[in-house]
Amino acid sequence: MKIEVWSDIMCPLCYIGKTNLDNALDQFGQKDQVEVIYRPFQLFPDAPSNTGKNYYDWTAEIHGGGMSPDFVREGNKAVVQMGKNIGLTYNLDKLIPSNTTDALRVEIFAQGQGKAAAWLASVYKAYFTDALDISDHGTLAMLAGESGLDASEVLAMLSTDLYKDTVKNERLNGSRRGITGTPYYIFNDKYAVSGVRSSDAFLDVIVQVWREEHPLQMIDNGANGNFEGGICGENGVCSI
Repeated sequence: MKIEVWSDIMCPLCYIGKTNLDNALDQFGQKDQVEVIYRPFQLFPDAPSNTGKNYYDWTAEIHGGGMSPDFVREGNKAVVQMGKNIGLTYNLDKLIPSNTTDALRVEIFAQGQGKAAAWLASVYKAYFTDALDISDHGTLAMLAGESGLDASEVLAMLSTDLYKDTVKNERLNGSRRGITGTPYYIFNDKYAVSGVRSSDAFLDVIVQVWREEHPLQMIDNGANGNFEGGICGENGVCSI
């Protein structure tokens, strides 16, 4: 099974979604046969970094349309509680708002090395919980090292323009597939789930897709098609 996860590091629901999906996969017996591909869908490519503004003012500004900081603050209370319910801490009052281009470039680099899941877990925590500046290359390199990547390779990559076009193109590809927001999940290029789901809901989807792609094959046991020992039906009648 293939699961594509479209997300942006600035999206607080994406952190919850990744955590719940990970928990669902841990409960799935065929986890070793599931490939998870993380794809960047940058919500605000032109968002500024290092403005000195708090999360609420910065978010209201990049959204435009008259959104107020108080609206952002109130709107995120449910998200913060949702995260708390699964063991995540959001320190939005201390968060350093940042453009996510460079962090998404590291995601692409990490995906190529099979480390994207570890990278995202690390950078989400750094951004939302630890209030680190994820626009700082030194910080990104440190987090990369903690995620099993070579920190010096990541630092060297960030000094170039490598993967900048990939970040842009992935967003365009996502838009062509009908994606307008994050998180967004595509299962086996066939089924889509938009928005965050609970671990149980994710597990239900995973099992449903797996069963549809791997239907049980009945084995004929005997010339007449009956199984030895008989069978009891839902009507309460047992046939031998």
